Amino acid sequence: MTMIQDIRATADIFTDECIDLMRKLIAIPAIAPENGGDGEYTRAKFLLNYLDKIGFDELKWYDAKDVRVSNNYRPNIVAKIYGKNREKTVWFISHLDIVPPGDLTKWDSNPYECVVKDGKIYGRGTEDNGQAIVSSVIAAKIVKKLGIVPAYNMGFVFAADEEQGSNYGLKYLVKEGVFSKNDMAVVPDYGNKDGSVIEVAEKSIIWLKFSITGKQTHGSRPDTGINAHLAGAHLICDLDKTLKKKFNKTNSIFEPAYSTFEVTKKENNVPNVNTIPGYDVFYFDMRILPEYSVETVIAHVEKCVRKIENKFRVRVKFEAVNNEPAAPPTPVDSEVYMRLARAIKELRGIEPKPVGVGGGTCAAILRKQGIPSVVWETLDEKAHEVNEYAWIKNILGDAAVFTAMML
Repeated sequence: MTMIQDIRATADIFTDECIDLMRKLIAIPAIAPENGGDGEYTRAKFLLNYLDKIGFDELKWYDAKDVRVSNNYRPNIVAKIYGKNREKTVWFISHLDIVPPGDLTKWDSNPYECVVKDGKIYGRGTEDNGQAIVSSVIAAKIVKKLGIVPAYNMGFVFAADEEQGSNYGLKYLVKEGVFSKNDMAVVPDYGNKDGSVIEVAEKSIIWLKFSITGKQTHGSRPDTGINAHLAGAHLICDLDKTLKKKFNKTNSIFEPAYSTFEVTKKENNVPNVNTIPGYDVFYFDMRILPEYSVETVIAHVEKCVRKIENKFRVRVKFEAVNNEPAAPPTPVDSEVYMRLARAIKELRGIEPKPVGVGGGTCAAILRKQGIPSVVWETLDEKAHEVNEYAWIKNILGDAAVFTAMML
């Protein structure tokens, strides 16, 4: 047998362990305090004890202080298997936190109890990001079982806080000096059903909150008030029309190939029908191609706001509740891309293609540090949905690819 065949066969040996590890992870909610949870400590402590038995050359725990959770910190785990060249590390980065399950009546089963059916594992956090955690662990086990000495250090990060911006997770680890300029990274947090796409670029992300102040009055006396909701509705329509018209370039590497500007969240204004609201709040989610600067988009929004203020005699305040300018894309001739593409071709017989996305991942944080990073996984894109699941074959197959990358 060739080494690639050995890797594929060895991955299958860990089928039962894959299911068991996922079952134990599902049973431990790891939800951010912003979403009513108590963070990742319990899940991280379980995983640390699990990893301790694998035999990593390094296994470290990093605490990011956060007084909002009962343990007063958010845990991050960093592990390494030393390679032939210890001056570089190929990192495999997954995240411990999950999103809440939402309406439990929509689930076919308890979201915190593992259900295995038709080759899939169901439960909250199975795809996002339990699959990445488990496939990374199994990759480490394959390396150990086959006695492989990786070309470079094989590093693993199990991070906190990815769902809420990574301030207590990957951004914290960057500040702690975990990564070096020689490193490269794979973030298993995006993909498609056959693993034929590798994400190399992301759009800029801006979430804008708009607050409109008018004058509240009785529904029968609009002449004595100023309808903040009406002004806001006009602002929404103006932004929707003019942003899409002005920033209309396309870039075929992205899916979709254009910038997106979508009104999303709407806060409550008045509780009853017969009151004209004097205050109104809504949000826009903007995903902007790298061809445009965030500053240019904000300048256009400012013009739209001033126009509505003058027309409706309201005051409009807008602020960015999230502002992530696009990171430089990872070149397709970078070593991390070529290693991953080679491994996919050797194991699956397909030539992957590079793509860009509108969603944000941890890869952007590392790209901004000059660390070439790619995002890849094999999945059905069920993240954040009810009845979320991950395919067992994908977990094992991805682990094999991660291992083959290191030859």
